[in-house]
Amino acid sequence: MQLWLCPLLAFLLGSIPFGLIIAKAKGINIRDHGSGNIGATNVLRVIGKKYGISCLLLDALKGFIPTVIAISLIQFEGMKNPMSVAALADYARDFPMLTAQVLQVITGLSAVLGHNYSPWVGFKGGKGIATSAGVLIAMMPAAIVILLVIWAVVFFITRYVSLASILAAAALPFITLWGSWFHGKIQNGTWNKPLFAFALILAVLAIWKHRSNIARLKNGTEHRFTRKPKSNHV
Repeated sequence: MQLWLCPLLAFLLGSIPFGLIIAKAKGINIRDHGSGNIGATNVLRVIGKKYGISCLLLDALKGFIPTVIAISLIQFEGMKNPMSVAALADYARDFPMLTAQVLQVITGLSAVLGHNYSPWVGFKGGKGIATSAGVLIAMMPAAIVILLVIWAVVFFITRYVSLASILAAAALPFITLWGSWFHGKIQNGTWNKPLFAFALILAVLAIWKHRSNIARLKNGTEHRFTRKPKSNHV
C-alpha cells in the first residue's frame, strides 16, 4: 500500500491551489493579476502580506505533511529520522535502503509536481518553492536553514524574490552533497543518492518554472520589492 498511497496522497495534497482559493475568498481571480501565478509571492503582492504568508505556509505544508507520512511508513533498517511520527509506527513497513530512499523521494517530488502542475487549474500552478521547502524540512532540515540564509541575503541585496529563489534552488544540490560529505556518508558509501538526484530535479524544476522571471531580469522589467518610504509627520 505504501508504494502507491504515499505518492498519490502527496500529489493530491500538492495540487490544492491554496493561492487561488485564498484570492477567490477575497473576490479576486489571482490568475488575472500581477504575474498571474497562484503562488505565495503573487498573493502577497496582489492581496496583502497576511494572505501571502498564509499561502506560503499552506503551500509548504503540502510538501511537508505527505513527506513526513512517507518517512514514517516507508523505512529501512537503521533508519533514523527525527521527523518520523511514532503514532504511525504500527503501519510502517521495512524496505531495502535504496528502495525506501527512492520511495520517500518520489513522494516528495509528487507533492511538488502536484503544486506545479495542478489538475484543478488546467495542469498549471506555482513555481514550487514553498512546497519544495516543505519537503526539504522533512527530509533534511539543516539544508533548509542554509537555503533560507542564501535566499534572505540575495533578496535583501537585490530585492528580487525570483532571483533569491533561483539562486537558492541552484545551491540545493551542492548543499546536499556537502551535507553527505560532512557526515562522512560519501566516504563510507552510505550517502543518499536518490536524495541528491531529487535535489538536482528540484533545482532544475525551480529554475525552469522561473524562466519568464529570468527573461524579465535580463531586460530589466522584473518586479522588485522596494522599501516603502517613511512618512514625515510635522
